[in-house]
Amino acid sequence: MDAPMGPASSPPTPHGHVFLGQGHAQAEQRTRSVIALCGAMMIIEIIGGLAFGSIALVADGLHMSTHAGALLLAALAYRYARRYAEDPRFSFGTGKLGDLAGFTSAIMLAMIAVLIGYEAVGRLFAPVPIRFAEAIPIATLGLAVNVASAWLLSGGGHHHDHGHGHHENGHDEHAEEYRLSTRLGVVVVGIFEENQPPVFRIRAESGVSLAASAVSVETVRPGGGRQRFAMIERNGFLQSADAIPEPHAFAAQVTVNGEAHRLAFEEHDHEDGHGSSIAHRDNNMRAAIIHVVADAAVSVMVIIGLLLARAFGWLWMDPLAGIVGACVIASWSFGLIRDTGAILLDMVPDRSVAEAVRRSIEAEGDTLADLHMWRLGPGHLGAIVAIVSPYPREPDFYRQRLAARFRSLSHVTIEVQKAPA
Repeated sequence: MDAPMGPASSPPTPHGHVFLGQGHAQAEQRTRSVIALCGAMMIIEIIGGLAFGSIALVADGLHMSTHAGALLLAALAYRYARRYAEDPRFSFGTGKLGDLAGFTSAIMLAMIAVLIGYEAVGRLFAPVPIRFAEAIPIATLGLAVNVASAWLLSGGGHHHDHGHGHHENGHDEHAEEYRLSTRLGVVVVGIFEENQPPVFRIRAESGVSLAASAVSVETVRPGGGRQRFAMIERNGFLQSADAIPEPHAFAAQVTVNGEAHRLAFEEHDHEDGHGSSIAHRDNNMRAAIIHVVADAAVSVMVIIGLLLARAFGWLWMDPLAGIVGACVIASWSFGLIRDTGAILLDMVPDRSVAEAVRRSIEAEGDTLADLHMWRLGPGHLGAIVAIVSPYPREPDFYRQRLAARFRSLSHVTIEVQKAPA
């Protein structure tokens, strides 16, 4: 997260603007591998079709070239974003270039859907002879290539360990934490739930020993229910004697040596960092996968239509399969256009995150006067936060509070004003 801008006396801390996705390099490599596969298949089909006089084989090879072109666009977007990630001409980095490529791919998908639908409707009213001996093997081969491509793009069978380790001092790098300024120094309060029921954990950053009898936590649920948690001493930290009931959405008053601090905890979706949320979604890779999956779905429908047409003489099944496939592709392209277009227009990417930011800022009596939030790239959000407070604190105070709870907030500008008397 970058240094905040506001009424701070010290100059801003230098910061970078590299907002690429966590698996950017791996995604670029996977895309290149699939381009090689589709390109080789395209060349084999075109040369084989010309050599053996099969126009169907040549047509499928040319069709494969459209996917190779879409994947080439995705690969170029990955390369360009990586190459110019630190170019100062891009005010907020190149993280959104993948969304631009995804939007372009979605337009291409929509055009393909229209062409398939147009051709299918024409053949529905004017059937043409079908060479089943060639068409069925070609459709089957195309399906196999698309399944292999989707498998490679989605990770190629590589499994990632999403388990989160923790240290002996009780700190879990993925836990929801607050850093409180007390007379003893900075005290960290968090909810820990790694391989155990969720509990509060409290530790002092300065190494000062905290007495369990001097620290307590009381939660207040939205319905007014209260629960007090006594603390017990562990190896270098304190832990609540009782587990925290679900859900983890409540206000909490933490008392440390008589000093009371009010905090707000929210229920979070447990993101795995690989596209499981709107903030982490890689729309460039999503567009590439939709291209090959859409073609695989059409191949399945075409194979079914050809088999029925050959078995029962239902020639209309082939164009009908094409119409259904065109509708499926159109639906997927519309969803991709909607999502990537919203990002390119800087719409709020996740309203629940924006509301959680508001509650976090207003937990101790401050007022969130203005909030602008937008996506910078996969896993990165930007925000401009204006706060009005009767007792203004340094922007660093709010920056640390947000950084402890929202890992996706990578670029935050904070302005603090004193509330009028």
